[in-house]
Amino acid sequence: MCRKRCTAIVLAAGSGRRMRSATAKQFMLLGGRPVLWHSLQAVEQSAIIDDCIVVTGESDIPYVQREIVDRYAFRKVAAVVAGGEERYESVYHALCFMADGHMTVPNRDGYVFIHDGARPFLTEEILERTYQGVCRHRACVAGMPVKDTIKIADREGFVAQTPDRSLVWAVQTPQVFETSLITEAYRKLFERLAASGNGFAVTDDAMVLETMLKIPVKLVEASYGNIKITTPEDIRTAESILSAL
Repeated sequence: MCRKRCTAIVLAAGSGRRMRSATAKQFMLLGGRPVLWHSLQAVEQSAIIDDCIVVTGESDIPYVQREIVDRYAFRKVAAVVAGGEERYESVYHALCFMADGHMTVPNRDGYVFIHDGARPFLTEEILERTYQGVCRHRACVAGMPVKDTIKIADREGFVAQTPDRSLVWAVQTPQVFETSLITEAYRKLFERLAASGNGFAVTDDAMVLETMLKIPVKLVEASYGNIKITTPEDIRTAESILSAL
């Protein structure tokens, strides 16, 4: 297995809108600690990840630095930077931070692990599998085959198509790429946005690579327990998962 520098970008700029809470989901308590703590703890303890950038809301930077990074002594967090209004803008800010030479140790020829700070059950096994995947394929995403039958609807809400369930995956994070590859893909995306002036429906990082560079992305099995905290029900599910660990 190859060994190149690995930087995690942990996204923690979300709001509490779908959580119906004044507290952003990544700062809500899970097992007595912020949800974000759990993601950063997995990064901190990993033998694969060398350093980390946390992306959060500009007004939340002092809180994240003081109450999470400093309080819990996360030594791998190299920087806490401001995100954007959309997820893809937050990723781009972090990639620009790296490309502009702000990291203590540059990562131009290594790998980037982009992870949702609201996914608290990241494991070393998932990091190992995605690391092996990016070494072999240059780009990979964590995910799991769906358990339910999926229906594609038309605009009137009628079933338009039933895809083969064996080919359908629910995509998770981390999404892992060669640093130069994902940086180039995002650069092209923002060039297109600047030229067109129109929005672009980007739902994940793999989509940027697929659309901008036409690069295939390998799917890597993660875990059904690698859930994302989005709604109040997710917090209750996460507490159950945590109590069983």
